[in-house]
Amino acid sequence: MRTEAVRSDPVAAAATKMRAAGQREQAIRQFSGALGRVRDGERTLIRSSELKPVPGVPRLEQLPDPGAGAGEALARLAVIRLNGGLATSMGLTQPKSLLEARDGRSFLEIIAGQTLALRRRHGVRLPLILMDSEATCEPTLAALAAHPEIPTPGLPLDFLQSMVPKLDARSLLPARWPAAPQLEWCPPGHGDVYASMVGSGLLEALQGQGFRYVVIANSDNLGATVDARIVAHLARERIPFLMEVVRGTSADRKGGHLACRVGDGRLILRETAQTPPEDESSFRDYTRWRYYNTNSVWIDLEAIAERFEAAGGLELPVIVNRKTVDPRDPASTPVLQLESAMGAAIGSFEGASLLEVPRSRFVPVKTTDDLLLLRSDAYRLGDDFCVEATRPGAQPPYVALDQRYFGMIDGFEARMPSGPPSLREAEQLVVNGDVSFGAGVVVRGKVSLDAPPGGLAIADGTVLG
Repeated sequence: MRTEAVRSDPVAAAATKMRAAGQREQAIRQFSGALGRVRDGERTLIRSSELKPVPGVPRLEQLPDPGAGAGEALARLAVIRLNGGLATSMGLTQPKSLLEARDGRSFLEIIAGQTLALRRRHGVRLPLILMDSEATCEPTLAALAAHPEIPTPGLPLDFLQSMVPKLDARSLLPARWPAAPQLEWCPPGHGDVYASMVGSGLLEALQGQGFRYVVIANSDNLGATVDARIVAHLARERIPFLMEVVRGTSADRKGGHLACRVGDGRLILRETAQTPPEDESSFRDYTRWRYYNTNSVWIDLEAIAERFEAAGGLELPVIVNRKTVDPRDPASTPVLQLESAMGAAIGSFEGASLLEVPRSRFVPVKTTDDLLLLRSDAYRLGDDFCVEATRPGAQPPYVALDQRYFGMIDGFEARMPSGPPSLREAEQLVVNGDVSFGAGVVVRGKVSLDAPPGGLAIADGTVLG
C-alpha cells in the first residue's frame, strides 16, 4: 500500500503504528477489525428493545460436588489473573496487586497462597499465570520471586497484554501527542486476553502441557477462587464458555448486565458505554436485567483455539470511549479509545452459559471504599488463604467515604492509623468530610458521619450506631 494511502486510511495507519511498536499480529488483526467496523459506521450502542431478560440461571450451590474426582477435574485447569492495572486511581504507581489487601498481605500474596493450598490439597499442578502490562511486568515478577514454588515447568509466569493507539476523534487516524508520546497509547480492554493468549504462544503451551480449561479473573477480586465444581460442570456439560454472574442489586446499576438478543436468543453482555442515552433508565433497572457480570470466566481452550483457527480471532463488540489524549488536560485533542470486554466473548460461542454465584465470589477493589471493607473484620482470611465473610449469607455493609479525604491511599491510611473500624455488625457507613478513626472503633447498624469544618476525630473504643 502506498504511503499516502496508509496515512489517510485509519485501519492501515493504526496497523502500521502497532507493528512499529512491536505489537503481535493477532492483536493488530483484532484492533483493525474493530476500527474498520467503527469507520464503516457500525452501530456500537445496544438498545433495550433489542434485548430480553435472561431466564433462570443455574446456581453454584446446585452443582454436584465432584468429591474424590475434584483432583481429576482440577488437573486440567490453569488460572489466569488480569494484572495490567496500576493503583493510580488510589494515588499509587505500583501494580494494584502489590497493594496490601488485608492482614499485611498483598493481593498477589493471597492469590499465590490460594494456589499453593489447592495444589497441596489435590496434588495438581494448577498453573498461576498473570496477564501483565509493560508497567506491571517487572515489579510483579520481582514480587513473585519470593514464591519460588509458584512457576509451573514448561509454562511462563506471565504474558503481556497489547496496547493500541488512541484515535483522533475527527479523522480516526492514530492520535499524535509529541509532548508525551506514551499518551498516544491505551490498553484495549480485557477482551484483549484472547488474542494475547494466542499471540504470546500461551494457548499452545497450555494445550501442549495437557490443560483443557482456564479460569480468568481480575487480580483485585480475591473472592474469585478456584472451585472444582465449576470445572467439572464445564467438562460434564461440554460448555465452551461460562461466566459467573451475581443477582443484581442497587450497587450494580452501572455494571455490565447480561441479556438475550431478541433475534437469535444468544447471550450478550451490555456495558454502560454501549447503552443509548434514551435507555439509561432501563439500563439501571436491576430488577429487569437480573444478572450482572463478575468478570470471572471459565473457558474451554479447545473452543478458543477453534475460533482462532477458523476465523482468525473473536469479533467482540466494540466499546467506544470518548476522552482527550491527555486525560489531565481537557483542552487536549479529543480522542476515541476502542475497547472490548472479556465477558463479551459470551456472544461468540454456541452453548455458552451463565452461573449465578454468591456475592462472596465478587469482592473487587476499585476504590478505597472497597478496600476498607476488605481490610475490615467484615472479612477474614482462612487457613487456605480464601477470603471469607464473617457473616455468611448477609449482605456486606455499604461503605461510602468522602473521596476528597479518603480517595488516595495515603489519606485513607492516615485517617485510620490503628487500622479500620469494625464493620462486622455494620449495615452502612457513610463519611462526609475529614474524619479520623481511633483504635478499636466499632460501627453497628447504619452510621452516617458529617465532619465540621475543622474535621472530626473518633476516639479510641467508640461504638457508633
